[in-house]
Amino acid sequence: MAGPPALTSPLAPVILRYLTLKTTLGRGDATERRFFQSLDAFLVADHAADLTSEGFDRWCQTHAHLTSGIRRAQMRMVRHLCLYRRRTEPACFVPDLALFPLRHQSAPPSLLTEDEMARVLTATTTLRTPPACPLRGQAGGVGLVLLSTAGLRRGELLRLTMGDYDPQEHTLRVQASKCHTSRLLPLSADAGEELAASLAARRTDRPDATRDAAPLMWTGGPGLRGYTGSGCARVFRTRARQAGIRRADGQPPRVHDLRHSFAVNALLRWYRTGVDVHAKLPLLSTSMGHVSIASTQDSLHFIAPVAHAASERFAQHYSHLLTPPPEEEHP
Repeated sequence: MAGPPALTSPLAPVILRYLTLKTTLGRGDATERRFFQSLDAFLVADHAADLTSEGFDRWCQTHAHLTSGIRRAQMRMVRHLCLYRRRTEPACFVPDLALFPLRHQSAPPSLLTEDEMARVLTATTTLRTPPACPLRGQAGGVGLVLLSTAGLRRGELLRLTMGDYDPQEHTLRVQASKCHTSRLLPLSADAGEELAASLAARRTDRPDATRDAAPLMWTGGPGLRGYTGSGCARVFRTRARQAGIRRADGQPPRVHDLRHSFAVNALLRWYRTGVDVHAKLPLLSTSMGHVSIASTQDSLHFIAPVAHAASERFAQHYSHLLTPPPEEEHP
């Protein structure tokens, strides 16, 4: 089998050193390697002696058809490479961050309460099960349970295989996910029951579908196809509509909103049960597959129930230190 194409542009030595460093640090991936291969090919086709401001502008023009968010991400990758190069070549070109497309403003998440999530799961039991996919409804229900109780990303859920589930320990192994991290997740009792029922039906329908390589989110049928990302999103949107749950703009919530809801609901439970929230945050960060608590904070939205719970916690511990101001005497 032929290996990846060799890098031949004048920037090739720098790219190779940069990728080697990132791999050593455990942060390199195939997508980034392919990206720099395409940059190297552009420089060769452009007959560039080096990466300059003009050459960078021409390269950007070849990506003008992409969305602003993707263009910004790619331009940042080139900038990071140039910043690495500047350590040994202070005069080298570095793209100006101020000229990049504006940062994408993501839509605020729609946070579901635990009661709302229960309504969605109840609606999931009514999923139509066509003969071609006899386990679609059951798999859809299991998927939503795992998303809401384990804080999984949608891609992580869809990549899970039978080999990633340990029925004795009731854990899921999430391998090489975003930020190149892996983690072991304990399942809640409800999630374990849903998954056990799904696997029992699977063994009856297709014993070979329990092989380690088979997708955990299997819909049944002649092949071993799992749920797709669009299929998972469609199931959730449909069930959210049936449960009467909509965002402020009238649209149903997104699948990724379940991950934000998982984080906020965990925070609420900790406040209400009186545990040390700050001691628990590293555990939540690890559970969600974040590399730092700073990333987890993006999912912890200060909504009214959180503010109320935090205020009650403060009042329980420190209200005795607060004294009302003396009443003013009026003549």
